[in-house]
Amino acid sequence: MERLKVALLLKSEPGKKVLAKGWVRTKRGNKNVSFIALNDGSTINNIQIVCDASKFDEEFMKQITTGACIGVEGDLVASMGSGQAVEIQAGKIEIYGVADSTYPLQKKGHSMEFLREIAHLRPRTNTFGAVLRIRHAMAFAIHNFFNSKGFCYLHTPLITASDCEGAGEMFQVTTMDLNNIPRTEDGAIDFGSDFFGRQTSLTVSGQLEGELGATALGEIYTFGPTFRAENSNTPRHLAEFWMIEPEMAFYDIKDNMDLAEEFIKYLVNYALENCLDDITFLNNMFDNELIDRLRGVLKEDFVRLSYTEGIEILEQAKKDGVKFEFPVGWGTDLQSEHERYLVEKHFKKPVILTDYPKDIKAFYMKQNEDGKTVRAMDVLFPKIGEIIGGSQREESYEKLTQRIEELGMDTRGLWWYLDTRRWGSAPHSGFGLGFERLLMFVTGMSNIRDVIPFPRTPNNAEF
Repeated sequence: MERLKVALLLKSEPGKKVLAKGWVRTKRGNKNVSFIALNDGSTINNIQIVCDASKFDEEFMKQITTGACIGVEGDLVASMGSGQAVEIQAGKIEIYGVADSTYPLQKKGHSMEFLREIAHLRPRTNTFGAVLRIRHAMAFAIHNFFNSKGFCYLHTPLITASDCEGAGEMFQVTTMDLNNIPRTEDGAIDFGSDFFGRQTSLTVSGQLEGELGATALGEIYTFGPTFRAENSNTPRHLAEFWMIEPEMAFYDIKDNMDLAEEFIKYLVNYALENCLDDITFLNNMFDNELIDRLRGVLKEDFVRLSYTEGIEILEQAKKDGVKFEFPVGWGTDLQSEHERYLVEKHFKKPVILTDYPKDIKAFYMKQNEDGKTVRAMDVLFPKIGEIIGGSQREESYEKLTQRIEELGMDTRGLWWYLDTRRWGSAPHSGFGLGFERLLMFVTGMSNIRDVIPFPRTPNNAEF
């Protein structure tokens, strides 16, 4: 008999013999009948298995405990109890794997901190089953969106010799014997004898290579892991996370903002249409404003205003008695508290901030005529602050070279990037969306460690 997934069984009409396989969430009952809640990961909902005690050996049934893996053949019938339309009257049960009383996920509440310590088991909980199904759906929707718009999916390298953000917080890649590192005559590390013959790192962004693709294929997107060796133990930072980075030839900053807003609304709408059971569970268990907040994003046009206007609003708020932990003033980088004030208190809707001071933004952003600001854009969302960062890129070879020199960066490692401005340079734009930040918004999870299966943070590379 062919196995049917629980998600399909729960939507099936009663009156047929079925085979279900999965893990026991709970077992209860009396000497006459047992009720087993079975889940196979295909849905947040369990299917109830009803076992007539006269059909099964008592010692056999004792082995079926929370966490055990079983297969059940039986009749799919209309459920007599509330909470489900159908249930399975068990005719035959096979035990694939038992789980004794040491199984950590017994039927009780578990803290998020505890579940992070058993990240190899936490996908079996309702919460993480829901989060991981939503994560899958969002990954699929991302590819769907860009494919429907004619974008090309470009695979950019994970090992790189360039630092896109210029921050220097990069993980080093080497095959050298760390107990016997080769040195040059002046005592420096001799990277010439390393695997790639030069110093290399894990990428912080696929953007620079993405721009190469955009200046050939027109519109591309990357979607892959990125790495930051930043010693940040906050609920918003990971050392390994996923990024979506579209780059588009012939897009100006307005086109870029339009695409970012359309993209994020598409993803939120997709989640509500395809993951509502999981989102409803998370709404009821963790964040009872989640569904309203998601629907609110779809209703509203995002506010668009300049960084300068944003600073004026924040300075006025400060005069009116709002307490900020971090200073506010023209030229300062906005902190999450500032971004959230604009979104949650002032406008009460998502905000796109543009035209940031060039001194707090990356070298590749297009310079405005005022000589002080660049055509940057950040999309700010409730609860999390910045969710998207992007800009129109500087297409002028002279301005880009000058900016790189101003910042004291080494142009030798960027010769290939500068070549795109020497031959057939084109206006172009792009942005980056942190996948885990998106998932925090869609799931209502408050810690970024809880939207990725195996989080990598300082002092934590378990599993």
